[in-house]
Amino acid sequence: MRKMAPGIVAVLAALIFGLWALPALPEQVATHWGLDGQPDGWSSRTSAAILLPAIGVGMGVLLGFLPRIDPRRADFYLHAGTYWLIANAVLVFLAIVHSAVIGSALGWPIPLSRIMAIGIGGLLLLIGNLMTRMRPNWFMGIRTPWTLSSDLAWRKTHRLAGYGFVGSGVLSIVAGIVRPEWAPWILMISLGAAGLGSVIYSWIVWRDEQERSHPEAHS
Repeated sequence: MRKMAPGIVAVLAALIFGLWALPALPEQVATHWGLDGQPDGWSSRTSAAILLPAIGVGMGVLLGFLPRIDPRRADFYLHAGTYWLIANAVLVFLAIVHSAVIGSALGWPIPLSRIMAIGIGGLLLLIGNLMTRMRPNWFMGIRTPWTLSSDLAWRKTHRLAGYGFVGSGVLSIVAGIVRPEWAPWILMISLGAAGLGSVIYSWIVWRDEQERSHPEAHS
């Protein structure tokens, strides 16, 4: 669990901020926004102050435990640094989102749509750049029947997916800076294309490898 310390500390700091702000929060706090950037979901001020950090702590515990039950945990050391970096980055992102939501509820001039778009874009940039460092496992990366049964399919798929995630991250950041209201749509389309393309490509690589390994079965 000590590997998750940076992320959990960030989430706990966000929780402390929420508890500090609790007496000054309105009775209902906007905690969900539609694709048009307008709030469409509210929570009580107590839930708003503690729920997301509580989820973050739970995620930190879960992420710290998952490598122990990975069927391929013997190879975890090959990408342990990548796993812990991404896991902590996710928690830091949650802490930033929570702090921005609480600050906005206090009346601070915080551009939530812009922060979300840039934050998600930054997270995608990080993950995309680390894709090629990931090794076959059951909890991180593009996990399809084909990548999990072929090391070649895993490597090639994650190389392609890395470009896709980086591209999606760049688009999200640019949209967040220029037109935040477009960011959710741009993110959904670009990330969906990257994900679907990676899944299809993993099957293509796996099929080609099978044909080369067993030409008689495909003649």
